[in-house]
Parts: sequence; C-alpha cells; structure tokens
Amino acid sequence: MTMTTAGVIFVLTLVAALVAVYKPFGDHMFRAVSGTKQSRVERGIFRLVGVNPAAEQSWGVYARSVLAFSAVSILFLYLFQRVQNHLWLSLGFDPVVPHGAWNTAVSFVTNTNWQSYSGESTMGHLVQMAGLAVQNFVSAAVGIAVAVALVRGFARSRTGQLGNFWVDLTRIVLRILLPIAVLGAIALMIGGVVQNLSGGTDVSTLTGGTQTITGGPVASQEVIKELGTNGGGFYNVNSAHPFENPTTWTNWLEIFLIFLIPFSLPRVFGRMVGQNRQGYAIAAVMGILAFLSVAITNIFELAGHGTVPQAVGAAMEGKEVRFDVSNSATFAAATTLTSTGAVNSFHDSFTSLGGMMTMVNMMLGEVAPGGTGSGLYGLLILAVITVFVAGLMVGRTPEYLGKKIGSREIKFASLYFLITPIMVLVGTAAAFATGNNSTALNVGPHGLSEVLYAFTSASNNNGSAFGGITVNTTWWDTALGLCMLLGRFLPLIFVLALAGSLARQAPTPASEGTLPTHRPLFIGMVVGVTVVLVALTFLPALALGPLAEGL
Repeated sequence: MTMTTAGVIFVLTLVAALVAVYKPFGDHMFRAVSGTKQSRVERGIFRLVGVNPAAEQSWGVYARSVLAFSAVSILFLYLFQRVQNHLWLSLGFDPVVPHGAWNTAVSFVTNTNWQSYSGESTMGHLVQMAGLAVQNFVSAAVGIAVAVALVRGFARSRTGQLGNFWVDLTRIVLRILLPIAVLGAIALMIGGVVQNLSGGTDVSTLTGGTQTITGGPVASQEVIKELGTNGGGFYNVNSAHPFENPTTWTNWLEIFLIFLIPFSLPRVFGRMVGQNRQGYAIAAVMGILAFLSVAITNIFELAGHGTVPQAVGAAMEGKEVRFDVSNSATFAAATTLTSTGAVNSFHDSFTSLGGMMTMVNMMLGEVAPGGTGSGLYGLLILAVITVFVAGLMVGRTPEYLGKKIGSREIKFASLYFLITPIMVLVGTAAAFATGNNSTALNVGPHGLSEVLYAFTSASNNNGSAFGGITVNTTWWDTALGLCMLLGRFLPLIFVLALAGSLARQAPTPASEGTLPTHRPLFIGMVVGVTVVLVALTFLPALALGPLAEGL
C-alpha cells in the first residue's frame, strides 16, 4: 500500500466516524445544555458556590461571570506556578519565572495552551494536574457555554436572558467533557500511552545507558488535551512523543477526539433553534473547509516541494517515521483547523506551502470546525456577515433565523472579526520593529513565517508553534500573552453582546425575499465569504513569507 493510499483511507475512515457520531453525540450535548433537572452532584456544587440554578442572566451578567471566573483562574494558576517548589509532587523543580508564569497562566485559561518551555522539565505533577489539566477542562467548557449563549440569542425572542453561566459551565464539564475524557484516556492507555505518577522508569534498553525518566499522568492529560482542543502536552515534543502517541491508530484516535465536539456542536445549534437543517448547513460549511484544508496540506507535503525533499524523495524532515508524511499532514491540518495546538510533527520543517496551510487554517478564524464552542460561534458570526452582504446585494434588510441583522448586530460581528487580524499583524510588525525577530532561527521569508506563525497561533488561541524561534524571553512571553488574552476575551464579549441583541428582538416572519440559510447556495456563500475575508486580510503577509519562499 502506498503512502498516498494509506493517507486517503485514514482520512475517509475519520470522516465516516465523525458522520456516525454527529447525531447521537450532538443530541447528548443538546440534552446536557438544555435540560432542567439537576443531578445530586450538580445540586451540591450549586449550593457550595451559592448559585441559584433557576436564575438566568442577561448578556452583561453572563459576560461578567465569564470574565470574573477567568480572572480568578489566571491569578490562581500564576501563583500556583510561582510557589510550586513548596508543593507536593514538585519533583524538585524551581518556581516558574514571572514572565513564564504569566504567559502560561493566560495561555491555559484562554484555551490556547501555548508553551514556551519543556513541560516535563519545568512543571511538577501537582501543577500539571491541578493547574494545567483543570484549565484544559474549564477553559474548553467556557467556549462551549458562550456558543450555547449565542444560540439562545437566536432561539429566544423578547427576552434579555441567555441562561446561567455557572450552570452551563458545571453541566458541560460533568456531562460532556469528563465522561468522554475518561473513555478516551482508557482507549489511549490500551494503545500504549503511559499513565502513572511514579518516576524511575528504566529506559536503559533504549538509550544504552542507565538513564531514567519520570513518568506522569500522560494518558489523562493527552485525552484532555485533544478533547478540550488544547495544545498543552506533558512532553515538549507533544504528540510526536511515543509515550503520548505511540501508534498510527492512537494518532487516528487523537485526531478524532480533536474533531469530535466542534463537529457535533452544529447539531446542538440545529436542535436549539428548532431546525436541524440549519445545523446541517453549518456542519457542511465546516466540513467543506476542513476537507479542502486536509486535502491541500496533504498534496503540498506529499509533493515534497523544495530542493531537499525532492533530493531525498519525501518531505520527512521533522516527521515521525511511524506516522509518515500523510498522517503528519492530516494531524497538522486538524490541529490548526481547531484551536488544539497539539503537534505530532515539526511544522517549521514542512514544505513552504504545507507550512503556509497551517497558518491559513488559523487565519480562517479556526471555524472549520474550530475550537470547542469558539468554532461554532465564530462560524455563526461569519454567517451573520454573509446574510448582511446578501441583503446589500438585493437591497433588503438581512435576516438570519428570523432575526434582523441591523447596524447594531453587524457592528458586533465586524468588531469580532477585526480583533484577531489586528493583533496578528500589529504583533508581527512590533517584533520586527523592536528587533525581537532576531530570536528566529531563520532569516528571510522563513524567518518572517516563524514570527507570523507565533502571533497567528497566540491571537487565535491555537497554541501550536512553528518552531525555530525562541519565545521564552520577557518580551515574547508578554507580547504573546497579551495577544492570547485579548484574542480570547474581546471577541467573546462581542459574541455575548450580539446574543443579547438578538434575544431581545421579536421574531421576523420569513417572506419571499428571505434568503434561505439551509440550502447549498448559502453554504457556498459562507465558504466564499470566509475565504475572501481571510485573503484580503492576510495575503500581503503570506506573500512576504511562505509564498515568497515557495516561489
């Protein structure tokens, strides 16, 4: 079997599995976020924190709850790292330096999980488990909660209430993330991913010496990383490490887990607005963009464009032999199409055009299918922009799901879309203007690509790294931390403000002039608007970096 054939089978089985779970898992998530009954554990949590589960919140209160929870989480995680040398299971590690602790705290709370350090040699077990892994859960749950709040804005009328953030957060963690994480961790352990808390595993047979390694809660962190679409790994090389991703089928499983929640959330959207076909339309947009990206990335990598790949016969530099080119390219596309950030290969060693695709995936706004929750609300924002453009073309007030898209709504949508490109391009320019691009391993177009990738990853809350650039300095930790912070919470505020504006509207009956938003025409329009907006925004930067290198 050729590498190309194996890659095609790999992708097709992945698509089949995602199609199979779309309805049952989407229905499960719908019941989790829409049910009214509370479990005994949930009632205990609500009493402990003083939350009335029957009380709902306006968009402003919901937003303040998200921001308050996140602010406390950042402070706690920062302090946790700074005093880790005094904690149990610290493994003798020193406290994390202030700028590194700030960057890491912001990174994990914003669902980015960018790591400017080697996890296994910097963090003790307690900080890894009670600090980083906990944020893997709750930061992912925050994204889903905000997406659900936006959908409620479409589904409800003449109300200012969008649900209760604390109830949503608790249910999502207990009913969705924890059960799947347990099952996924068991599957990965069966596949060979280690799970222990003891040091002293003898690897002398592998190294020819008497070296020992320290184990850790790798299996559980690995599945939390993939399920929560976070890139933080226990080992510095992430899913390229055989302890985190031993075989081809664990590689397949991790990609499946990366896509599971984001691709199933459109089903929740369809159920909540009472039109499953609307969910299918959003899922179709995600699927088209994702399939095109995976296919193009594979084509660029399998073609081996470049002098060295052509000379040796394949673009294997920076890739694990057990995964080959195609499975590495598919993983790279999956991790950058979502906000995962995990890697099983060195993106900096991809071909120039293959590496460009990993950046383009993030520049799309990570909506195909995007992060847990953030992908859905990002694509719904693009759908709002699309119906507005369509309304301008025919001279009618645009409508989406019975809600008019007026000046207030389009302002929120536009601000959401503009925030991330501003941070990416301004951050990249600032790095060159201040001379901090000198930490890049390369010069010329590839050096620009390394800097551009770093800011694209941070601002889009992805967390993957192009590699080849040193970012554990005070300037880089501060700059990228600000990009992660603003890239997460400014768009989130605009999403909730849009949800509140939509929820207060009275329903608008469909008429002959209403654009059907469940048909292939609309699906194609959303795909086109997404691609055009990204091309107009980022093409000049890409032309100076990966495109110039590729040509």
